[in-house]
Amino acid sequence: MMIRKLRAVFARGGTSKALLLHREDLPADPSDWGPIFLAAMGSPDPNGRQLDGMGGGTSSLSKVCVIGPPSRADADVDYTFAQIGVDRATVDYGANCGNMSAAIGPFAVDEGLVRPGRDGETTVRIHNTNTGKLIHATFEVRGGQARVDGPLAIDGVAGTGAPIRLEFRDLAGARTGRLLPAEGPLGEFPLPGGGTVRASMVDAGNPCVFVDAGALGLQGTETPERIESDAPLMETLERIRRQASVLMGLAPDEARAAESRAVPFIGMVARVRPWVSRSGRDYGLDEADIAVRMLSSGNAHRAIPVTSALCVAVACRTPGTVPSELCRSRAGPLRVGHSSGVVVVEAQPEPVSGEIRHAGIYRTTRRLFQGEVLYEALDPGCCPAQRR
Repeated sequence: MMIRKLRAVFARGGTSKALLLHREDLPADPSDWGPIFLAAMGSPDPNGRQLDGMGGGTSSLSKVCVIGPPSRADADVDYTFAQIGVDRATVDYGANCGNMSAAIGPFAVDEGLVRPGRDGETTVRIHNTNTGKLIHATFEVRGGQARVDGPLAIDGVAGTGAPIRLEFRDLAGARTGRLLPAEGPLGEFPLPGGGTVRASMVDAGNPCVFVDAGALGLQGTETPERIESDAPLMETLERIRRQASVLMGLAPDEARAAESRAVPFIGMVARVRPWVSRSGRDYGLDEADIAVRMLSSGNAHRAIPVTSALCVAVACRTPGTVPSELCRSRAGPLRVGHSSGVVVVEAQPEPVSGEIRHAGIYRTTRRLFQGEVLYEALDPGCCPAQRR
């Protein structure tokens, strides 16, 4: 094995962390990126900890972002997201990471890819190549660098930081081209013990499938650890996710759907009940509009993926879906309750058409280190990339 070096930034974006890399430092052919990403993150690790790399042993801490010059005129940078398997040798380009999207604009400014010209509020237009969609990141610049300190606290992250407003443009049909890719707001899926469960398949920000938690015997207040410890529940959710993937046109069959765990995301939604967050804070009935527990790449998410929160908000404003039935709010910003607290999403329908074209959310980011990541070169044939 040969130890190699690669210029890198390690950063937190929202409730995720990732390696941020320059496009120009990577091989010209993206199909050659996989071995580099796996080696740098310490995957695959049968122990599920990624101790020999930068990964943190969960899907929200096993990510790579690639940033480079824009490939379209209405963007300032291109951003490609890769979800790295923890215990599998997989590199999945099938979805965007909304949390890490918060880090892309500041990275572009700090690295000189975008030059605002003056201090004050600036907007970086980000082209996410995974979905083909634009994200507008608005934040403050001081002394030519993105501001880090600030008053914004987000549930799931200790402390506060400078606010970054992310506006996700033209949300509908991020991967499938349709808001409701399964020809309607509701579908039914068989349960192992007999009977069926209703679910809604929605593609906004990223494709998601939402199941009524109550139909699975849950309340929507369960901790990630409680969800992951229930093997039959996890198997049922994965079975539904694979079937939904086929119905949404994301995979030709369930075998192929099993290979890509990134999309669709699957979540359990419920009416709000009092719950205790991971930090120990008590939340009441009036502090959220809907309760959600999401799975991401086979793990119960410790908070909620940003793109899933966006999709929840759009689904809540789409008549006939499971989330719309369980949501207590019919207008205004939506408060999504999750394991770590609450996230607020702004998703307002267009006055005439009723369509939700854009949605906004606030996040924070912080650069944790910059320098070179060291990795051992692997066999290029080790890890075929998933769908892009």
